[in-house]
Amino acid sequence: MSELPPYWLRDNCPCAECRDPRNGQKLFRIDDLPEDLSIAASTGIDGNLEVLWSDGHRSRYPLAWLGAERDGDGRTEADKRLWVAADFARGIPEADWAAYTGNPAERAAVLDAVRRSGFAVLRGVPAVERQVLAVAGTFGFVRVTNYGELFDVRVEPDPNNLAFTSVAITPHTDNPYRDPVPTLQLLHCLENSATGGDSGLVDGFRAAALLREEAPEAFAVLTRTPVPFVFRDRGTELRADRPLIDVDALGRIREVRFNNRSIGTLRGSAAELEAFYAAYRRFAAITLRPELQLEFRLDRGDCLIFDNTRLLHARTAFEQDGARHLQGCYADLDALASTLAVLHRRGAALDAIAELFAGEGAGEYLGEAVTMAEHMLQAGALAEAAGAAPHLVAAALLHDVGHFQGALHGRDLMQGQDNRHSDTGAQWLAQWFGPEVTEPIRLHVAAKRYLCAVEPGYRARLSEASEYTLQVQGGPMNEEQAAAFAAHPGAEDAVAVRRWDEQAKDADAATPDFEHFRPLLAALMA
Repeated sequence: MSELPPYWLRDNCPCAECRDPRNGQKLFRIDDLPEDLSIAASTGIDGNLEVLWSDGHRSRYPLAWLGAERDGDGRTEADKRLWVAADFARGIPEADWAAYTGNPAERAAVLDAVRRSGFAVLRGVPAVERQVLAVAGTFGFVRVTNYGELFDVRVEPDPNNLAFTSVAITPHTDNPYRDPVPTLQLLHCLENSATGGDSGLVDGFRAAALLREEAPEAFAVLTRTPVPFVFRDRGTELRADRPLIDVDALGRIREVRFNNRSIGTLRGSAAELEAFYAAYRRFAAITLRPELQLEFRLDRGDCLIFDNTRLLHARTAFEQDGARHLQGCYADLDALASTLAVLHRRGAALDAIAELFAGEGAGEYLGEAVTMAEHMLQAGALAEAAGAAPHLVAAALLHDVGHFQGALHGRDLMQGQDNRHSDTGAQWLAQWFGPEVTEPIRLHVAAKRYLCAVEPGYRARLSEASEYTLQVQGGPMNEEQAAAFAAHPGAEDAVAVRRWDEQAKDADAATPDFEHFRPLLAALMA
């Protein structure tokens, strides 16, 4: 504890007074803290370090967080899987388009492959014009360049880029003359019946790491020499001076820009130029080593997504004996990383809910013939069978999550204490779900009280346990309360959930498991 600098510790206070709980942004400036800041007292409680500061502020830090190792933004070699072609002897990272779009876990796996290995291929993407933009939209935003929001890769009569010819293209990165460079590229195959024209990839980080290992001084030259990358045509003039290999402050490889066609005239002393070209040639030779060349064919409906700051892409020459037409666009890694992080966060939340179903959910449900989990799963299944909208299926499935004691700290309803489980559950679920899901949950107890007041015969159909809890929860509404409830915009949905709730107590009913509902819940999560 004494080893932690007080300003670092206080700057990282996680409380709602210091950080916005919605986005984690700090609500104070570092110079707002007093000059003589010190720790007045500290103690360890329930896996947390509690600190009382000299200015009276209190902070609580999880011990696991305090002991965490240095992390990063996922952009350097430290967070990548560096590879050679043989590493994909059993197949490249790929997924079916329908699975990718329909299953958040599959989407996360594809995006993680792009982040870690630098690329992935989606199969069965509809082979229609502009579909590549829809692919980019599944994880981020299109980066518009001088080529437009998308570009066609096919033989052009007057090409302004080698890509628009049928000749072979050696490994390179795109748009090195931009700063910032587009960090992702997508290529969607609309047609490929020509002989040749296979795609190729090289892990530029692996090539750079080999250069560092085999010729450290050459590596150092390429990391410290700004290279003028230039592109110009009738309507464009672009230039960016950047090294071929960019490293972060800790010396870790972060970016590779490699495009011999776009290097302008490098200026410097004779010694500097000689050192650069020796290093440049050595690096180029490494990128052409056969063991680093991964080749595969993109067929109609295939879409390649790859990291343009890491992977060098190539193409073999092709005969003009058949059509070859790809459409491409650029996007950015930060949006992909954001989408992936949100998918992981949602996955963790669903795992936590699933654990409640599997753990406490196996316990008895207010004296009924079904367990708590069976009751909730049956309610979700009833809503689904009724053709209810997804948000109502989710509300029916999760309506009693407030009964879970461990997570939500409720009280025992069957001991005569109203645990306000509808409010508690809705508030807990609001971390991930919008009001279309949480409001029917919050109102489902009120809906029972309402139905008992306005619907003849409804109360007589309640189970013994449900009748008991009705009394604990306030009994049937009076006329004024019922009118106010009926006027609530969420009343209709709450009543629907309440009806499925009452029906979901059949010990002999076929009940789907939680995983059945997982894709539906994931699609609804905020």
